[in-house]
Amino acid sequence: MSLCSLPVWNVTHKVVAFPLCGEWKEAAEGSLFHLANILLFLGFMGGSGFYGHLYLFTFLTVGFFCSTVWAWSDPCTTDTFLWNFALFGACLSQALYIVYKLRSLTFDKDFQELYNCMFKRLGVSLPHFGKIVTSSDGVVHTLEKGQFFAVEGKTAIDKLSVLLSGRIHVTVNGEFLHYIYPFQFLDSPEWDSLRPSEEGIFQVTLHADDQCRYIAWRRKKLYLLFAKHRYIARIFALIVRSDIAEKVYSLSDKAFDMAGHRYDLRLPSYCHMPGPELERAHDLLEVPVPGERAA
Repeated sequence: MSLCSLPVWNVTHKVVAFPLCGEWKEAAEGSLFHLANILLFLGFMGGSGFYGHLYLFTFLTVGFFCSTVWAWSDPCTTDTFLWNFALFGACLSQALYIVYKLRSLTFDKDFQELYNCMFKRLGVSLPHFGKIVTSSDGVVHTLEKGQFFAVEGKTAIDKLSVLLSGRIHVTVNGEFLHYIYPFQFLDSPEWDSLRPSEEGIFQVTLHADDQCRYIAWRRKKLYLLFAKHRYIARIFALIVRSDIAEKVYSLSDKAFDMAGHRYDLRLPSYCHMPGPELERAHDLLEVPVPGERAA
């Protein structure tokens, strides 16, 4: 085949002509146009969570409303008006839905106080707290004065509880340990000492000094909640171990050896050491005074 027999393609370029701006505006757009863009800019700075979304859609709603009013004032911007109006309606609907969800998340007085004292300062959102309340079945339990919450060596560890009102007296072998006050866990050491698959019994006795009210979460139900929501599991780990640290500190503040010296119960050498060995360890830890050695 010769080169002359090859087909010849005529390529024609179609020139697309865009309309040119016939006349530029000498003045800038009105203040409403600039206000709309400022509100949109602030809106897109919103965060996560219910309150972050409420902030986001509130600013977007007002911003698109200003854009709609601005577009309405110009008869040549029909498409712009329709798009801004549609976005204004969508953002307004979303903002109203979030407000409805927030207003529907109302709790009883006891649970609201629990949220304000223990969970709000950690940044836990109301929807997450609602899941925590649901896991407890929304029930507040009562202990009458003198009634036992747990008996040493008998009561099984099958729940995690927070005291709402009253005072709990804690003893071991008949010896007083400490008190438990409102918004402290009743059984945080026992809870933290067991794995999810393990079972155990209380090593202390807890009874009410006066009428007490508390909230309890069953172990299995709470672990199912942790498996679904890792964020809630981390929150509980934080507040439970913080509660244990406060209890250990209160015990350390009352712990003295035979010579009247205070020691720290968190030291492992003291945690598992009987009385005679504890005194012997204290003697070994004493630093000799140079004057006494010479004498």
